[in-house]
Amino acid sequence: MTERVKSLIFRLEREQSLPEREYAELIRDRDEEAAALLARLASEKRRAVFGDAVYTRGLIEISSICKNNCLYCGIRRDNILAERYRLTPEEILACADEGHALGFRTFVLQGGEDPFYTDEVLCGIVRQLKERHPDCAVTLSVGERSRESYQALREAGADRYLLRHETADPDHYAKLHPREMSFDNRMRCLRDLKELGYQTGCGFMVGSPFQTPENLAGDLKFIETFRPAMCGIGPFVPHRNTPFRDHAPGTAELTLFLLSVIRLMLPEVLLPATTALGTVLPRGREAGILAGANVVMPNLSPVRVRKKYELYDNKICTGEESAQCRDCLQQRMRSVGCFPAVDRGDAPGYTSAKKNGIINEGRKKHGKIRSEIPESGRIHQ
Repeated sequence: MTERVKSLIFRLEREQSLPEREYAELIRDRDEEAAALLARLASEKRRAVFGDAVYTRGLIEISSICKNNCLYCGIRRDNILAERYRLTPEEILACADEGHALGFRTFVLQGGEDPFYTDEVLCGIVRQLKERHPDCAVTLSVGERSRESYQALREAGADRYLLRHETADPDHYAKLHPREMSFDNRMRCLRDLKELGYQTGCGFMVGSPFQTPENLAGDLKFIETFRPAMCGIGPFVPHRNTPFRDHAPGTAELTLFLLSVIRLMLPEVLLPATTALGTVLPRGREAGILAGANVVMPNLSPVRVRKKYELYDNKICTGEESAQCRDCLQQRMRSVGCFPAVDRGDAPGYTSAKKNGIINEGRKKHGKIRSEIPESGRIHQ
């Protein structure tokens, strides 16, 4: 590691910011020693804010039907070989009921942009979920919608929304998406979500086709200035039935490096160790936690549909029952000195959570970390 790279790392830790050109320099000139230093500092920062708690989110993949044709995605509209499914509202609520019994207090409803899920349908699901489980948070990740739609869903009870920006460069965005999709609209959606009071998440693929260190530096600067409550990044993994089938995947090495950068940049951000990271590296999610991540998302979807929600090839954990996913991740988190927290895991400082009397109990400095999910699936009172 050069003295220059070391100085950039310590300045990032101190100031939580670098000029865009220096983010690119840090990425280009990184080495194993620099990555190790970044990971150590990021892990210390995560522990200072969240203690050893790792937030668990119950992921429910509601539909593999999508009207969009993103060039990298396995459930893109033109993939005629994709296996399509759609969960009914009753099936989604049943998954949440099971997850609640297992100890989950946040549910992530994720799916393609399926026209079936109108505002009326999706608002109804959110309302019923919150009525059944008022102690839980609901995160939506169902793509681009109108401001009016986002507002209706917020009023129905949705707490968080994850919408990856994918790239902060309009030219790069155009290389990853069909002409009918708009970079400006994606950014409009993110602005609307934040203005409407969602805990808003953005993010990008690491190693996506045509991506350069300058692109990544632009992504980091966008995240730094947008200041999301959540940030989801993971390696690009090609899918065999997409135009990018022959492109090289992104690396775990660069993904872990960038996770550490983001933790130093935004110490209080909710930062997942993603399934894609676990797909390209056998202990990728553990490595993600050690690099500064603090969120994991076990899959609560019905086993019969897991393999059908195939955004990329070789996705892990497609055959496990919900309880198996939970138990597996508990053991994995324990192996790196952490434990799964059982509360909602709101973003620190989130004002709506405070107004509702909900305390972010995962933060070590308050000394109120609740116990991990017990083997019985019941929460310690």
